[in-house]
Amino acid sequence: MKKMDLVSGYKGVVGLVFGNENSSSNDDSYVERLLDCISNGKLAEDRRNAMAELQSVVAESHTAQLALGAMGAYKLVRGAVETLVSALTPVTHAKSHKNEVQPASMNSDLLSRDEQNISLLLSLLSEDDFYVRYYTLQVLTALLANSPIRLQEAILTIPRGITRLVDMLMDREVIRNEALLLLTYLTREAEEIQKILVFEGAFEKIFSIIKEEGGSEGGVVVQDCLELLNNLLRNNASNQVLLRETIGFDSLISILKLRGSTYSFTQQKTINLLCVLETIRLLLNGGSEADPAKDVERLTNKTVLVQRKVLDHLLMLGVESQWAPVAVRCGAFRCIGDLIVGHRQNLDNLASKFLGDEPQVEPALNSILRIILRTSSIQEFIAADYVFKSFCEENTDGQKILASTLIPQPFSMTHAPLEEDVNMSFGSVVLQTSCRAASVLSYVLKDNIQSKEKALQIELESPMPSFGSPEPLLHHLVKCLALASSKKGKDGKPNTPNSYVQPIILKLLVTWLSDCPSAVHSFLASRPHLTYLVELVSNGDATVCVRGLAAMLLGECVIFNKAIESGKDAFSVVDAISQKVGLASFFLRLDEMQKSFIFSSPKPAQCHKPLTRSNTDIRAEMEDIEEEDAYEHKNEDHPMLASMFDSQFVNFIKNLKIGIRDGIVKIYSHPKSNVSVMPAELEQRKDEADVDYIKRLKSFLEKQCSEIQDLVNRNATLAEDVANTGGGGSSQTEPRPNGGSERVQIETLRRDLQETSQRIEMLRREKSNIESEASSYKTLCAKTESDLKSLSDAYNSVEEANHRWENEVKALKNGDIEAIKAEAKEEAEKESEAELGDLLVCLGQEQSKVEKLSGRLMELGEDVDGLLQGIGDDGGAPEEDEDDI
Repeated sequence: MKKMDLVSGYKGVVGLVFGNENSSSNDDSYVERLLDCISNGKLAEDRRNAMAELQSVVAESHTAQLALGAMGAYKLVRGAVETLVSALTPVTHAKSHKNEVQPASMNSDLLSRDEQNISLLLSLLSEDDFYVRYYTLQVLTALLANSPIRLQEAILTIPRGITRLVDMLMDREVIRNEALLLLTYLTREAEEIQKILVFEGAFEKIFSIIKEEGGSEGGVVVQDCLELLNNLLRNNASNQVLLRETIGFDSLISILKLRGSTYSFTQQKTINLLCVLETIRLLLNGGSEADPAKDVERLTNKTVLVQRKVLDHLLMLGVESQWAPVAVRCGAFRCIGDLIVGHRQNLDNLASKFLGDEPQVEPALNSILRIILRTSSIQEFIAADYVFKSFCEENTDGQKILASTLIPQPFSMTHAPLEEDVNMSFGSVVLQTSCRAASVLSYVLKDNIQSKEKALQIELESPMPSFGSPEPLLHHLVKCLALASSKKGKDGKPNTPNSYVQPIILKLLVTWLSDCPSAVHSFLASRPHLTYLVELVSNGDATVCVRGLAAMLLGECVIFNKAIESGKDAFSVVDAISQKVGLASFFLRLDEMQKSFIFSSPKPAQCHKPLTRSNTDIRAEMEDIEEEDAYEHKNEDHPMLASMFDSQFVNFIKNLKIGIRDGIVKIYSHPKSNVSVMPAELEQRKDEADVDYIKRLKSFLEKQCSEIQDLVNRNATLAEDVANTGGGGSSQTEPRPNGGSERVQIETLRRDLQETSQRIEMLRREKSNIESEASSYKTLCAKTESDLKSLSDAYNSVEEANHRWENEVKALKNGDIEAIKAEAKEEAEKESEAELGDLLVCLGQEQSKVEKLSGRLMELGEDVDGLLQGIGDDGGAPEEDEDDI
């Protein structure tokens, strides 16, 4: 308000000074004085007044505008904007306190409160002065860093605000780079701004700059362009559709092409490739989770990308270009996994790919498997393993094809040099004793009973004939598991690399035995296997994950066991658990595993963070981590297991735990069906009558049934209590009976209660039927009553009408008949008088005719009287008769 008052106060002075447009000397001197006051004024109030007056003068006078430009006043604007940049940039001091007020944040807050300030800054982007535009972009970037929400809202409300920013991408290189940074920060979490940028042609400008800078060989500008591109595509299905339908994916895929020396990878080139790989993953993941068309758009993106040969470039980066950094190879493998998962055509495309040059040509899956087995980088192993996980997920046919290649090779062949490995099939490589191969094999066998049965038929040849006959693959895996646990380090503790070997092999065994009784039978065919598992569950040196998975494997030997022979059936396994481990300790192992960070840590579908300038350097510098240097903590699970044990496996373990608990309770609650020992009491004694023998047998059986029932009840109660206290899947607060007799009573009461409930329910149904019939009868009675009432009303109305008519008849009968006759006579007289009058008229007319005729006859000399004689007599009779009548 004060500013407006100052401006209005100076209007009179301005009018006097600039009243004459031709007085250029006055104009120049007046503008010069105002500029001098703004630049050299001692008091802040004087400088503000001079600035307000200068604004008013320049707005009203053309001469003042010329004078202002001639004196180089735009340097003041440049200086003002540069000062704002300094005021909004934090200054770090060594002795700064945490609670100290930050001037940069405070100034940003004050400047961004007024939308007109943002509008003024955006208008400065249209100025011709280079430094004004440059510093203005820096001011906006600083405001965005300190007050992002306000600046985003202000830019959205200002007309053509975003358009001016996009136009800066076509400006000089320095300004273009600043505009790139500003738009990158502006689009990170602003979906509306992302959409407007795309409609303003941001895609075309971004790829034009990338091409101009040299693609993946370019500098940090390419990185900024790709980061801006990722912001526009992340969780934004509409922008992905526009990119696909307008300029296509060719410009994006061309950045993946390796130019020049394929073994030359600078740090910036690595970062650029990581950014474009993230762009591809964003397209493969589709829009936001709330978008109903996400799955359709994701499949469409996958189809179009494969049609544009992106799979070939990804295989080149991940498999064929071994000079590529580990981070780039890992990113390529993750993109391949996302590209093929859930897409039948892409799965077939990968399965049909061959890599290498003649004669060393092999399937792409074989090449990826070789990397899994031989890489020294754990990150690369996890990324390549993800490819096989994606290939086998919901791909039953693919699993069967891979399982069909499980053909054992001679021992000498499995240890052939590298150049000879290409002649081996996929399954032959898998059969090597490696936990990494076990991880791949677990994907091949998951939820596929045919593949599990096929793998059970595999027998491996011993390295030397003296070692014995070939052994099944399942037994060989158990040997590998025991070998991994037996290896000791120099300090007598297990070797560090084995901290993930055992869990991965156990994961394969758990997957294999799940819902496969034949695999359980094969596993228990060797008696040492059960003993070893029991010892592994009780081993205090083993990790939490190893003990828990071993307990899961024991549980599967119970619930999926269909054997009936002693020593291999489910009862024998449960007895071994209860005697050597204890049910409480057994369930405690399952609980400890589920509470560990591997199973309790969140496992979102996409856990990687967006690539920005702050974290790309860290990812690009990812080194090949050797197994021996990966993890130093003893007796703890390896962190990489959190990536290997995905959410699907964690949920599988959770459901399996519930099934194991219920299965063990069921085993305890039901005795064995076969009784091999016959008590002596069942035999008939000498000289014992048949009747007495039958009575004694009946008494013996009743006693045995009672004892068996008590034992069964006690076992069931014990198993449930142990399951609840020692790690059962669900806590139950219901009190348990302490003895079998109480349990029998409770069961009897429950049956009585159930029968009573059934009778009550039957009575309720009968009552409901009776009530329904009564309701229908009541409705019928109401309808009948309504009909009777309507008939009664009709009858009453008829009676009333009849009564009214009778009254009218009586009135007619008892009325004044004489009056009626008089009235009728009067009317008759009136009618007779009218007729008489008419008759008299006629007679008068006839009389006049007679007189005329008489006169004529007299003239003619006729005797009129003679002629008329007798005429009156002839007509008199009828008249008299009429009178009589």
